Amino acid sequence: MNSKRPVNLDLSTIQFPLPALTSIAHRITGVILFIGLIFGFWALDASLSSPEGFAAVSDALAHNFLAKLIAWGLLSALAFHFVAGIKHLLMDIDIGVTLEGGVKKAQITVVVSAVLIILAGVWVW
Repeated sequence: MNSKRPVNLDLSTIQFPLPALTSIAHRITGVILFIGLIFGFWALDASLSSPEGFAAVSDALAHNFLAKLIAWGLLSALAFHFVAGIKHLLMDIDIGVTLEGGVKKAQITVVVSAVLIILAGVWVW
């Protein structure tokens, strides 16, 4: 089939709308949370193994920069994934499925997620 449609394979030239970006970010944060389970389960196992293990995990989360950064990153991914998931659930029950509603929900998702990420940062640091 010889199609006369233009083909644009350079993704850097495509301007995605905000609802598309939030949907893509929702998928990315899901992958981050899945991979982050490794760190979460390791910390849970270490903290439940003995009082010394609990003290080691507690000390790492209190004083280690990398541990705080990982915790904040996972909490940030969880916050965005949760808010974007609620946005998708609202779409599933036909709330705001218009173009204007999609943009408005995407804006609300970004703002609420930013507030939750800042609060998580204040809590961790």
